Amino acid sequence: MSGTGRTDDGRGRLGSVLSNLAVAVGCVLFLGGFAWAAVVYKPYTVPTSSMSPTVNAGDRVLAERVGGDDVRRGDVVVFTDEVWGAVPMVKRVVGVGGDTIACCDAAGRLTVDGKPIEEPYLRADGKAPSSRKPASGQEFTAKVPEGKLFLLGDERTGSLDSRVHLQDADQGAVPRSAVQARVDAVVWPLNGMIDRPEAFAALPGGVSAAGPLRLQAGAVVAGVLLILGGAAYGPLAARSGRRRKRPGVSTGGR
Repeated sequence: MSGTGRTDDGRGRLGSVLSNLAVAVGCVLFLGGFAWAAVVYKPYTVPTSSMSPTVNAGDRVLAERVGGDDVRRGDVVVFTDEVWGAVPMVKRVVGVGGDTIACCDAAGRLTVDGKPIEEPYLRADGKAPSSRKPASGQEFTAKVPEGKLFLLGDERTGSLDSRVHLQDADQGAVPRSAVQARVDAVVWPLNGMIDRPEAFAALPGGVSAAGPLRLQAGAVVAGVLLILGGAAYGPLAARSGRRRKRPGVSTGGR
């Protein structure tokens, strides 16, 4: 009478299947996340400090490809306009068609249709100062024509923005069609997402929705983890299976 050796080949095969599956799904997520981002976003290098401290000169940003009709107040956009020199510029939208933009009120704030706007992004710490500097060193009032956008830089002292063109026919506003993209994040250095300003949310039309960058980044990270985990699991499962094997035992009878 003889016994047969016990093996764990089934366990090893299952480990191999799970390992390959994890790597395959990880590759799909990793490559899919990058491909999705490449379709939706375009990288830009910011040439000047006119959007400091939100975006500094030399920063690398990701801007979501959107049309001008998708832009809301508070968005940081990339646009090109012939009157402004026909080169890509990065500014913040503070007014849309029909708005009356003015500065400054008694507290030094920008107003939209008479409503004061808190702009914490003008300061590096993101907080409203107890004794604030005016939101603009230049007092102005402008009526934004329909289909146009009024744009200011966050660095209000040196930014060449709509205030420079107040004497133009559109009082410094640019067509919505001039917008090429909306800046969602600073990726170098890694300053992260650019939030939508809460102060504009209460105005008609509200603020724009965040782009899918977080989902895309999550897909890439999940893909990397699955690839690494799957690649490590296969050998570990096989080694574990070998350790569990027991040698066959045979006995003889007379």
